[in-house]
Amino acid sequence: MGSCLPATVRGNDEVGPPAGVSAGWITERTGVLERHVAGPEQAASDLAAAAVLAACEAAGIRPDQLDLLVAATSTPDELGPATGCRIQALTGAVNAVALDVSAACSGWLFAAKVAHSWLATSPGTRYAAVVGVEAYSKFVDPTHRGTAVLFADGAAAAVLGPVPADAGFHGFQLGSDGRGAHHVLIPAGGSRIPADAATLSAGLHHIHMDGRVVRDFIAEIFPRLVDRALAGHGLDLKDIDAFVTHQPNPLLLRTVADRIGIPPDRLHITGDRTGNIGAACAPYALADAAARGLLRDRARVLICVFGAGLTWGSALLTWTGAPALRAPVST
Repeated sequence: MGSCLPATVRGNDEVGPPAGVSAGWITERTGVLERHVAGPEQAASDLAAAAVLAACEAAGIRPDQLDLLVAATSTPDELGPATGCRIQALTGAVNAVALDVSAACSGWLFAAKVAHSWLATSPGTRYAAVVGVEAYSKFVDPTHRGTAVLFADGAAAAVLGPVPADAGFHGFQLGSDGRGAHHVLIPAGGSRIPADAATLSAGLHHIHMDGRVVRDFIAEIFPRLVDRALAGHGLDLKDIDAFVTHQPNPLLLRTVADRIGIPPDRLHITGDRTGNIGAACAPYALADAAARGLLRDRARVLICVFGAGLTWGSALLTWTGAPALRAPVST
């Protein structure tokens, strides 16, 4: 695992006033205390490249040993080419096939499934880097409290490689419902509404989100993901050592987890320190748990993600005890 958070940190005292709310309001309603923000010269690929290099270092391999590089993001450097290709160039992963997966905040787990299947079915391949990254600050309206207080920037990556038969990923379950695609989106800049002076004036290049619908979706899908995953593996809540999830709102996560019966000490929350970093949320939480020594060898980790699209997914990960960086890289 490897991660990268931009060096600039914004607390609630700085974010609140432009959005018309107090620092206390943000804390009480979201649980977010601070978030990291990329500099003007930093794009998603810059953050992702730092995370991939950190993951390669932790895994003890060189970037040119990667056979595959999959980037998950909804804030790419540009509409084309794939941001994965930008990351490949920045990291020196010259022998990797590079591509993007777009599934919003669920993207990293979708990308991990692609890499897992690729390695399992492609003779001669050994290592894949899977990175989730977002540069949301480039697309946030600082005066819109529903998004400005939540979304932030960051990246986290994993190197996938050979593991014993009883370790690694098991039982990916992924899903989507495109009928809800309009609930969270950046309306302009694509082929449907190309960017122009009118779209900029209307703020259509900013993130638009129906917060109430998203909240209800998470409250419904999170328990369903947990139930299905446990049933599929014949396990109980007590059999899971750590629950790693997307981090849209720490307060909401804790509330839903409590209703399910997940012990508080097994739900690993990082969103209070990072805000919502989209496709990077789940891998960042996993990297953080590993770096803090919370995952023993053969620990069972249930990963649950949910995001725009609408998209969702889960996977059971049996941790192998591989090394991890002790702290996120800052750049």
